[in-house]
Amino acid sequence: MVSFRLMIDSTLFPAFEALLAVARTGSVGAAARVRHVTSSAVSQQIRRLESHFGLKFLERAGRGVRLTAAGEAALPVVRGLWSEAESAFGQLAELSGRPAVTLRVAASDYLGKALLAPVLRDLLDGEPPLRFEIVTTHSREAMRLLGAGDVELAVVTGQDTPRGLVAEPLFEQSFFWVGPRRGRAGRTPLTERLRREPVLRLAVESRGRALLDQYLAAERIRPVSTIDVPSVSLLLSYVSGGIGIGLVPALALGEVPRQRVVAEPAEVPSLTVALVWRPTARRQAAPTRLAALLAAEGRRAGARLARVRPR
Repeated sequence: MVSFRLMIDSTLFPAFEALLAVARTGSVGAAARVRHVTSSAVSQQIRRLESHFGLKFLERAGRGVRLTAAGEAALPVVRGLWSEAESAFGQLAELSGRPAVTLRVAASDYLGKALLAPVLRDLLDGEPPLRFEIVTTHSREAMRLLGAGDVELAVVTGQDTPRGLVAEPLFEQSFFWVGPRRGRAGRTPLTERLRREPVLRLAVESRGRALLDQYLAAERIRPVSTIDVPSVSLLLSYVSGGIGIGLVPALALGEVPRQRVVAEPAEVPSLTVALVWRPTARRQAAPTRLAALLAAEGRRAGARLARVRPR
């Protein structure tokens, strides 16, 4: 019986890292800044990788570069290789008794406040202390970052789970209309006020924005004025200041000042809030611990939402 063993050239690992950096940033210069090397060093590493495998991974696109068809096909393989390497380093660090783990998590602003903040406070007081990199963004971008390997975990709303990732549902979340209290005028349903007051809209990519647009289209409401905001917290700041009607997830109602804001249940679909993992993160103690704490906090949040009533 004849067996073959493919020899691994470990000196190519920096080139793999360079390729990942270029794919994430879209340019050699940006990748060089991220890696704290010169642009020529990054270009040289990419050329070495291309020469070794006889493939062209990058091509020029305007002032930047983009992946070729071969580069697109190779990227998931390289990401998987890098994820395995990160997992191995994390496990070896834990065995040494000197873990140096940085937990990278993506979540929207209101989910970060409600779920991440309590958990992180507990972890910061633990031993050994952990480092964090928290990215605040909408759920679609959080999933992109997770797929690209830029974060290990993400707390997202209403997202399909791509192949290769693992999702744990936390709770179902309904949505509420919020608007300023206006004395007797405040008794008018917020859905009627949508026709004459400014409408606050989240980012186009967010699920909350999609639900709002669908509702307005179905009811044939064309806002007289619109205010686009990047986060739920900023939306609530406008409403608290007396301006605009908006659609917010139920979990965000904890930020609403009762004396200035009225909230009413919205007849839009509820969405699942889930914790999504990269599989390699599940092999390490620190991400596993964080995920367990987040899941527990999510269950508590779900129980609180079951008792939410309009005000």
